[in-house]
Amino acid sequence: IINYGKKTVTQFAINALQKCSDLMALGHYSDSTRINYLKELRFLFQYYPDIRPSEITYEMTVNYLVYLVKTMGCSRVKCKMAAQSFAFFFKHALNKPYSTPAVLFPAHEHKLPAVLSQEEMRSVLNSIVNNKHRILLSLMYSTGIRLMEIARIKITDIESNQMRIKITSGKGKKDRYVLLSPLLLEELRFYFIEYRPEIYLFNGAGKGKRYAARTIQHIMQTALAKAGLSNKNYSIHSIRHSFATHLLDHGADLQAIQQLMGHNSINQTVQYLHLSTKRLQSIVNPYDVIMQKSTNEKC
Repeated sequence: IINYGKKTVTQFAINALQKCSDLMALGHYSDSTRINYLKELRFLFQYYPDIRPSEITYEMTVNYLVYLVKTMGCSRVKCKMAAQSFAFFFKHALNKPYSTPAVLFPAHEHKLPAVLSQEEMRSVLNSIVNNKHRILLSLMYSTGIRLMEIARIKITDIESNQMRIKITSGKGKKDRYVLLSPLLLEELRFYFIEYRPEIYLFNGAGKGKRYAARTIQHIMQTALAKAGLSNKNYSIHSIRHSFATHLLDHGADLQAIQQLMGHNSINQTVQYLHLSTKRLQSIVNPYDVIMQKSTNEKC
């Protein structure tokens, strides 16, 4: 038995985890997916310490998922991630079929994302003293790109002649172009002179190293606190949702927003119709119509 973090796993488990890691590298899985899958598989192997990973059955994984729900009180998202990692292990490492037990998961509760108003977004950006941090969040807001996409942007992705930024291998391994704000381009030029980044537009601990996602999240949370918005349900992802909603407020059509956001389906983009305050405010309430008519008739 080999020590693996706080608990122990067998050499068989270590070998299985390494095989899965190699297969995910071969398939160009993202770092976050690889880390999450290996973590969930390790938990499964630790739950059955006396059984070799190759001998774990489908029924055993279902029992483990039930344990996560009933005993550990784990969320639907956690259980789904675990089931997806088991499916990968069975299908690719063991060459066995695996059907994700959807019966364990309740119907997905659809909640509208939290969106900052334009005034709140301005307050967040103005609260940031560090120029690098402010430009980073400004770039996220002016493009609507995802957290991992901002971390991976390289200097060569900035196409100032075309006033666009190339997003390489975004979600779903897709490339796309996003807007480059003329105002922000000027700020980026000053930023480049001041910080002299290498390879990646925003360097992390060392030159040529990209910014860590957790660091970017911390920057956002600090800015929210300084802007007096820490009591709101805002996160780094709220910047992306705010970008799309504000585009809609200013007259952009859904197909253009879909393209900029990198959505596979227009159904993903339609949710922003529910968030556009300008669109809702332009609607005439039928109650007001009938009551106004009634008042006019009395006069």
